[in-house]
Amino acid sequence: MAYQRKTTYQPVNKKCLFCKVKAKEVDYKDVNNLVKYLNRWNKIESGSRNGNCAKHQRGLTTAIKRARHLALLPFTVR
Repeated sequence: MAYQRKTTYQPVNKKCLFCKVKAKEVDYKDVNNLVKYLNRWNKIESGSRNGNCAKHQRGLTTAIKRARHLALLPFTVR
């Protein structure tokens, strides 16, 4: 009989920041808040990495794209 190791790994449930503050929508003009959800190459982080729910991740993606289009955020880093 093989010995089975019990894992003690407990996943950390990240809570959506926008759900915590009960935000209706993500504002594209709030650049300081949007920068938190970009990595060092200015790519949008996935919802599983930053803890957003699906609804707010879609709104966040749209807000970042709008801010990029209006030159509030850069597209790439060189």
